[in-house]
Amino acid sequence: MEQRIGANSQPLEGAGFDPAFIPGLTSPASAEPQDAEPQDAAPADAEAPAAEAKAAEAKAAEVEEVGAVEPKAEDAADDDEEEPTEGPVFEAADRRARIVADATGVRLSLDEEKCEFRWDEIGAVETEAPRFGKRFTITVHTPDRRWYPIEIEATARSRFKEWEEQLDAVLDAYFEEEGD
Repeated sequence: MEQRIGANSQPLEGAGFDPAFIPGLTSPASAEPQDAEPQDAAPADAEAPAAEAKAAEAKAAEVEEVGAVEPKAEDAADDDEEEPTEGPVFEAADRRARIVADATGVRLSLDEEKCEFRWDEIGAVETEAPRFGKRFTITVHTPDRRWYPIEIEATARSRFKEWEEQLDAVLDAYFEEEGD
C-alpha cells in the first residue's frame, strides 16, 4: 500500500488569496522572468556607464521634445474627470468607502482599492438599508454572476431615504435593462 505524507488538497484560488482574481480590482502584475537581473544591479563592463550617459542624454532630449505634449494630454484627462456630467449624479462616501454613479457608470472604492463598471457591464444594482445601524449596502451585480458589495456608513439613518432617491434617479436616467 502506498501512502503520501502531507496534505493532499490542492491550493485554493480565488479573491481571498489573490485580489487580482477579480477583474478591475487591481492592475495586472508585470510578467517579469524570474532569472531577470534587477534594474539596480551594477553593470559588468566598464563601457556601460558611458553608454548609460549617452542614453540618458538622448532620453532628456526626447523628453524636451515630447514634454510640451504630455502635460496637455494629462490636463485634458484631468479636465474630463472634473467636468460636471449632465444629468443626475449619485455620490456617497464615508471615511473608508466611496461610491459614485453618473453617466459613465459606477465607481466603487474601499481604502486604496478601486473598481469601475460601465453601464453595459452592470446587470443590476441592489441596495439594502439595515433595520438597525447606519451601514447602507450597495451591491453591483454583473451579468457573469459576480457581485461587488460596498457598505457606506451614514451620519444618520435619515440619509438612507435620500441616498435611495438619488440612486434611483441615476439608475432611471442611465441604466437600461435588457428587456427594454
